[in-house]
Amino acid sequence: MDINLKSKTAFVCGSTQGIGKAIAIELAELGANVILLARNRQKLQEIKSELDTSQGQEHHYIKADFNLPNELSVKVEEYLEEHTAVDILINNTGGPDAGLAIDASPKAFTTAFANHLICNQILVQAVIPSMKESGTGRIINIISTSVKEPIQGLGVSNTIRGAVASWAKTLSTELGEFGITVNNVLPGFTDTARLQALLENKAKKTNASVDDIIAQSKAKIPAGRFATPEEIAYAVAFLASDAASYINGINLPVDGGRLNCL
Repeated sequence: MDINLKSKTAFVCGSTQGIGKAIAIELAELGANVILLARNRQKLQEIKSELDTSQGQEHHYIKADFNLPNELSVKVEEYLEEHTAVDILINNTGGPDAGLAIDASPKAFTTAFANHLICNQILVQAVIPSMKESGTGRIINIISTSVKEPIQGLGVSNTIRGAVASWAKTLSTELGEFGITVNNVLPGFTDTARLQALLENKAKKTNASVDDIIAQSKAKIPAGRFATPEEIAYAVAFLASDAASYINGINLPVDGGRLNCL
């Protein structure tokens, strides 16, 4: 099985930390040219300098804030006017704040909807023309296992992630005839700064120690541990490759067996 991505170009969103950074590094190591998208220029420059170039890859970055969808649209279009077509799109954005759905303000939902689904739509519409022209393309959305089983205390996130999953499934049926696949990767508990923040928040609310909350969380996972960001990146790399050309419209949990549903 060949997972070589040489000569492919990939947009990787949220690529300066956590899962997004791991994906950017993995795709570059497999030969892809990587365009990093995030809002911190200094971090973008740092990550770009870390990416593998041993196979002649050329890497770039776009500084864009997903809180400003119109600005994102302009910057991406400007980039595509001057550079090569995009073969792989990785939609990955930091999740909404924790909290109960019933307590969330309408603004919390609209902000999350814009950050995730609207920005995803902007990016998809930008890259689809070149994907159709080439007869192939990979769109991979990093969502959450909450698509299959809502996570307690993440009301807004559960809602928005579900919307993105349904959007992606719809796109998969619309774009399949053009050789373009649309799939979702559902990370379980992954050792990132966001997970640490969520666990610390839970510990504070329940008057427990962070170590106890971590132990309780790991006890719910058959694998007995959290995922590394790299383990999520490996699944993404497979779906981005030619080897996954007949996999379309799926939700792929990468969760160590934590989900209790099929």
